[in-house]
Amino acid sequence: MAKRQNAAKQARDLLLANYQGVLSTHSVDVPGYPFGSIVPYCLDKSGMPVILISSIAQHSKNILADPRVSLIATEEHAGDWQTVGRVTYIGDAEKLDVNNIDPVNRYYNFFPQSRDYHKTHDFNFYIIKPVRIRFIGGFGQIHWIEKQDFIKINPFYFETEKQMLDHMNADHTEAIKHYCELNTINYAETLTPEMIGVDSEGFNLRIGERIYRINFEKPVTNTGEVRKALVDMAKQTINE
Repeated sequence: MAKRQNAAKQARDLLLANYQGVLSTHSVDVPGYPFGSIVPYCLDKSGMPVILISSIAQHSKNILADPRVSLIATEEHAGDWQTVGRVTYIGDAEKLDVNNIDPVNRYYNFFPQSRDYHKTHDFNFYIIKPVRIRFIGGFGQIHWIEKQDFIKINPFYFETEKQMLDHMNADHTEAIKHYCELNTINYAETLTPEMIGVDSEGFNLRIGERIYRINFEKPVTNTGEVRKALVDMAKQTINE
């Protein structure tokens, strides 16, 4: 049980630490063959990936014909891609209801430039509901992970999440910079880190066009625990 849960945690951490992956769909134009493309994504409150894709894009046409997809994310800065951690999230793509604003707002907070996409093309949000997850944590660490072990619900609706984010970005910029120092996240002095997402296991920062992930030492369940985790982290020194 512990080994299974640890593998699920590592796989989830990897998916949360990334913000773009390879989406594979079943090709309509070349039947029987997979079609891969790069897509940005974030996880919604239910812990499932949300993507925004144009209706004229090839992968949209493929999904409409067959919703079975996979999303692959890998560790970055690898010397040998055969030894790095990677997760293949296999699931069914389902178009989001336009009235479901929570995942939409969360996506826009991660990718604010995407708010203008609808002005150019017809874009639709999709959620990828899990079927099974394949995780490779390195040589010899290979696991099939069931969806009930992988999915972890975010305890915060976006309205509550945004209140925390706005507070941190408005009043605690220096603390956010310190979090970057603690986690060896380097960036140009002209850039200001911005907190863009909080969930039970950590938070995400955007610096320029890149997104970074920092995990809490232990899971949180409410805003008070988030505050304590962030205060404790702010008190840490780089040598700890």
